[in-house]
This record gives sequence, C-alpha cells and structure tokens, in this order.
Amino acid sequence: MARKRGGSGAKNGRDSNPKYLGIKASDGAIVKAGTVIARQRGTNIHPGTNVGCGGDYTLFALADGKVSFHQRRGRKLASIVQ
Repeated sequence: MARKRGGSGAKNGRDSNPKYLGIKASDGAIVKAGTVIARQRGTNIHPGTNVGCGGDYTLFALADGKVSFHQRRGRKLASIVQ
C-alpha cells in the first residue's frame, strides 16, 4: 500500500472560506448609523450621501435613514435619505 496518495487525487481537497459578500440592506430599508449596506470587492456600488466606504470597499450608513439605490452618470450609488 502506498504511504502517500499518488496521481490526481493529491491535487484535490482545498477550498476557500465563504466571504459573505453582497447587499445587506435592500432599497427602502430603514437603517441606523453604522449599519453595513453592502460588502463587495471593488466599487461595484459607489457611496452616495450619508454613506461611507471602508478599506475593503464595504458600504456603511453614516446617518439614520432609508437606503436608496440609484444611478448617476452611469454609476450605481447607495445613499441614505432622511
């Protein structure tokens, strides 16, 4: 019996952990300041009024209010409307 696995079977068996990306607060949702609106890789959605952007491009609310997704100059924006 072989001590190590030979062939293609030794190349399998790895997978990355889930990153839980995506929209966390939908359009029209009422949020408090600090609530995460979206987790993303890069700026697929840009921050609008009362929305901040973290170092990993996470969008979060800077004020209490209602989430609004809209477009301006061909860019998707997330804003907080009070």
